[in-house]
Amino acid sequence: MTSETHRVLCVDDEPGLARLVATRLERDDDLDCETAVETRPEDALRRIERESFDCVVSDYDMPRLTGVELLSAAREVDPDLPFLLFSATGPADIATEMVRAGVSDYVSKRGGADGYTALLRRVKRVAAGEGGGFGTEGVDGPTAAAVTLDGICTVAPDGTFEFVGDEYGALYGYDPEELEGEPWQRLHPDSAVEHLETNVIPAVTGGERWTGTSTGVRADGSRFAESKMVSATADDRLLISVSPLDSVRQVADD
Repeated sequence: MTSETHRVLCVDDEPGLARLVATRLERDDDLDCETAVETRPEDALRRIERESFDCVVSDYDMPRLTGVELLSAAREVDPDLPFLLFSATGPADIATEMVRAGVSDYVSKRGGADGYTALLRRVKRVAAGEGGGFGTEGVDGPTAAAVTLDGICTVAPDGTFEFVGDEYGALYGYDPEELEGEPWQRLHPDSAVEHLETNVIPAVTGGERWTGTSTGVRADGSRFAESKMVSATADDRLLISVSPLDSVRQVADD
């Protein structure tokens, strides 16, 4: 939907928080915003089915439907609907769900006033038509078909692995617990680290989503070509999806 006034649906099973989010959005001088509030995700879905919205801001942990489940149902109605999670559930706990469902962005409620500031900034990006997000929508080529189906991890703002999925660890020859707390640079040769630090991380922490190829280093020291997708949350955590490049090429050939 394109209009001067941006319509945002705020969904949270705690009525006070839902109204607070709506009030913060509507009172921002730099955002021409009209909000609607729903406290039950099933009611929010019915609202999406009958009305047009520019963006949905939703909690994750709600009765009957989680925020990600609401997103999946909403995308059946509007495949391009921007969907932001504003939740106290940590991104490491729901990283796989967010990436595979195509959450547009994540902001932590635990940030207090800073959290609301980050949320406003992300909604403004949506209003400006800027891209980003954790899923594959808008990604062309074989990467979109395969990269999110393999390894997924999150990297904390200090550069160490926070969550490592089983598939991610296996790609590099590690059990997840061997990597958690370790610097992400451990899994790449120096040339790849320099490229990622210089070009990729500044872009994604600035709101972009990066897809491309890199080089991984396994536990036995061997190297492999990888297809990688990197995005960032509002608090500068990185969400990374990886597939061996050979498997991506196989998808393209099929």
